[in-house]
Amino acid sequence: MNSYKNILVVADVNNVEQSALARAFQIVQDLPDPAPITFFLSIYDFSYDMTSMLSSEERDAMRRGVIQQREEWMKEVAQPYLNDGVEFNIKVVWHHRPYEAIIGEVFSGDHDIVLKATRKHDALESVFFTPTDWHLLRKCPCPVLLVKNHDWPVNGNIIASVHVGSENTTHTALNESMVNQGLKFSKQLNAELFLVNSYPVTPANITVELPEFDPTSYSDAVRGFHLTAMKALRQKYGIDEEHTRVIEGLPEDVIPKTAKEIDAGLVILGTTGRTGLSAVFIGNTAENVIDKINCDVLALKPEGFISPLDPNS
Repeated sequence: MNSYKNILVVADVNNVEQSALARAFQIVQDLPDPAPITFFLSIYDFSYDMTSMLSSEERDAMRRGVIQQREEWMKEVAQPYLNDGVEFNIKVVWHHRPYEAIIGEVFSGDHDIVLKATRKHDALESVFFTPTDWHLLRKCPCPVLLVKNHDWPVNGNIIASVHVGSENTTHTALNESMVNQGLKFSKQLNAELFLVNSYPVTPANITVELPEFDPTSYSDAVRGFHLTAMKALRQKYGIDEEHTRVIEGLPEDVIPKTAKEIDAGLVILGTTGRTGLSAVFIGNTAENVIDKINCDVLALKPEGFISPLDPNS
């Protein structure tokens, strides 16, 4: 498996400690040919564009001054993490929408993963004020690693939240992508990979509507189907049965609980991407899981996903 070729790290302007940058250097530290790391920041101040007393040239000069100040700050906060064997670049752009600037840089710089520090969002913010994290989950074409913990557990564990119960080709491709990414990270971070799959609970009202229905037999059949599908997936990649979990319940309940039980340092999720009102009011599984776990989250898009911000689309 090839390692990442071009890593984009989003600077955390609210902290001196840069957990995403620390994670990026941790990922590449033992590689013979580590990927270059770009430390990126999008800034914008409305007042600089609204000052009518200044000419456009003066406003440009002021913006350049602010950008230069931020570049100096980024050099300072990045210093503790730098490794002489890794190519390191700093880039600051003036843009009023950070997520658009980040995705724009992904395309222009040909980055194949984005790392960004995240935090727990309160319920109101998650529903009504979609933060940059959610925009990246929905629209970024490459994997997005949201970093919650500064330190990874020594010899830690990784969860790939696979969906083996579906014959949908999108889910099948996402499963394989998640396993491949999990194996890549487990090798680079000296961690153990676990495949975790949830399957639905038998609907309670079905026994009322169908008196002859046997919920136990149905539940056993569903579990058996998922176990068989999980066996096929794990055997394809040489993963033993002890590193798989097939659990009844919703992913947003099963994944956080399992992550806590095995002390996972990273959870890998597939995210389909959404736009419009459904993206604002209805979070997908990845988004429902993220705030419930206190570890890093790697979100992957399906194969062939086209970002709405793709300049070539």
